[in-house]
Amino acid sequence: MRIATFIHQGRRGSGAVAGDAVLPFPPSTEPLDALQGVQTGEPVRDHILGYTIFNDWSARDLQSREMQVGLGPCKGKDTATTLGPWLVTADELEPHRDADGFLHLALTASVNGVELGRDLLSNMSWTFEELLAYASRGTRVRPGDVLASGTCGNGGCLAELWGRNGKQDPSPLKPGDVVEITVEGLGSTRNTVVAGTEPVPLPRARRRPRHRP
Repeated sequence: MRIATFIHQGRRGSGAVAGDAVLPFPPSTEPLDALQGVQTGEPVRDHILGYTIFNDWSARDLQSREMQVGLGPCKGKDTATTLGPWLVTADELEPHRDADGFLHLALTASVNGVELGRDLLSNMSWTFEELLAYASRGTRVRPGDVLASGTCGNGGCLAELWGRNGKQDPSPLKPGDVVEITVEGLGSTRNTVVAGTEPVPLPRARRRPRHRP
């Protein structure tokens, strides 16, 4: 990987939900997925407020269609983001930092009590400080912004397993499923997926004449 990819959550976007809240199923989607990461709060080490668990819920069918446009995901990431169960200040995690600056924390992800992913946060390719420095290039990362590391490897999101298995196995999330994420030193989040609202019908795209003024 040549680019320090990350998830940056500013003042707008998907709604944050508590670590033990229910998650309404997003309208007009079928393959719902959860993306595990760890989130931090301001740029570079002396300004990092702390760390918490970040779960990026993804409507994979919508995301798949949106990515064909080549501009990145939009509504596929717009439902919710779990943050919690609390914010652990950066100084409390210093004992877990290795010689290269990475946080040596164990991560697990499970659905309905079945563990699907297990990893170490120190397997990241860049430290959080490096991600924040990259995120601030040509823009401003403000206090209150959040930045997530990305997926816990080895099954931290269903899409990774789907790609590895060549099919949607394990199956996409559905109402009634319980997703639990645990990160050493940060605690656990536990969200139950519930039925969402029906979408407002959207007409199909119309082919319009390409008149010019």
